[in-house]
Amino acid sequence: MIKPSFTAFPIQTLRFVYRSQSARQTSFYSTNEFKSPLAGIRVIDLTRIVAGPYCTMILGDLGAEILKIEEPGVGDQARKWGPFFGDSKKASAYFVSLNRNKKSVCIDLKRGRDIIYDLARKSDVLMENYVPGKLSQYGLSFEDIHKVAPHLIYCSLTGYGYDGPYMNRPGYDVIASSLGGLLHITGAKDGPPCRPGTALIDISTGLYAHGAIMAALLQRTKTKKGQWIQCNLLSTQLANLINVGSAYLNANQEARKLGSALESIVPYESFQTKDGWFTVGAGSDEQFFDLVKKMNMTNLDPKFDTNAERVQNREELLEIFKKEFLKKTNQEWAQIFEGSLFPFAPVNNMKDTFNDKHIKDIGIVKEVKLPTDDKVKIVGPAVTYSYAKNEIRSPPPKLGQHTIEVMKNVLEYPEDSIKALLKEKIIQ
Repeated sequence: MIKPSFTAFPIQTLRFVYRSQSARQTSFYSTNEFKSPLAGIRVIDLTRIVAGPYCTMILGDLGAEILKIEEPGVGDQARKWGPFFGDSKKASAYFVSLNRNKKSVCIDLKRGRDIIYDLARKSDVLMENYVPGKLSQYGLSFEDIHKVAPHLIYCSLTGYGYDGPYMNRPGYDVIASSLGGLLHITGAKDGPPCRPGTALIDISTGLYAHGAIMAALLQRTKTKKGQWIQCNLLSTQLANLINVGSAYLNANQEARKLGSALESIVPYESFQTKDGWFTVGAGSDEQFFDLVKKMNMTNLDPKFDTNAERVQNREELLEIFKKEFLKKTNQEWAQIFEGSLFPFAPVNNMKDTFNDKHIKDIGIVKEVKLPTDDKVKIVGPAVTYSYAKNEIRSPPPKLGQHTIEVMKNVLEYPEDSIKALLKEKIIQ
């Protein structure tokens, strides 16, 4: 490793460097910039694929500076996952949807340990999603980083955690969904295991990690200490079982597939119509009575009057609803149900979804220009604030787009050191 020729702060001093950021921010950030809740927070992002990048993207939307560390010449695997689009044919739908508001910095972790150490001293959070033990081989484990930057919050995202017989297995969303029971309860009744249409466990784990990091940042304002956060896909999946898991643990009730239906409420599912499928949910008896009134079905047997009775007589009642829904189109049912007490919606494809008048009106779809000058549309942040900013500030980066910028402006490496690192292909 070619060490940069500058003098680093002693560790004792660095215990307080991160707290002095607020003083630096006063001059560096405008008053408007303080509307970003995480302005001044720097995150070293060693994650790839979905769960980790989803988490750091949320932090970036809130104003954190995200340094996405990528393998030189290779980058995040999601860069190579199609479909591809844009004039350049190089924009990956996967990568674009998960990596806005980030700076791409190419560092060879096998030989660039000291660069990561220097970044850790000047950062607040490090997030990684390597198999347990892998980063220890590079001197980049929590214990290694904590010695160098005790203020740093270190978040590890794995498939199975750091304990148990499966800890060293690689973990993917569909594998955690299989082992954790989600595929068993998803899909048509009596059908084969069914994967949800998106990576729900990856996304949920990213959300858990985001919340954990925010809590650790808040706690650090009181303790002045960093800590190690561990999140994993399997634990997330088990937590996501909620009532289904509780029913088995406490009543030994095995779960089953019900398609779009819910075990405890009837009706609460999608019904086929003349031209598609339509979903309604009657979570209360009042909502149920409003539903049957709108559908001109008020002559139903009194044995369906309460939800407990409807659950008990599920199959008989659903047959009645199935026949009735087939009589009209999605649009006709939507018009009939407008203003109802119960929730309802057509089952939309992507075209119908993004052309829905409400989705267009809230403006959640944003258009950004990639570094290649291709324009792409992406779904923006899902949360709004009365005062704070939660927004897209920069498009997903090209591989290594910000390496030199970070070496110069963040680490303040001299020109000759940067040239040497480039020559040795430690950075790119």
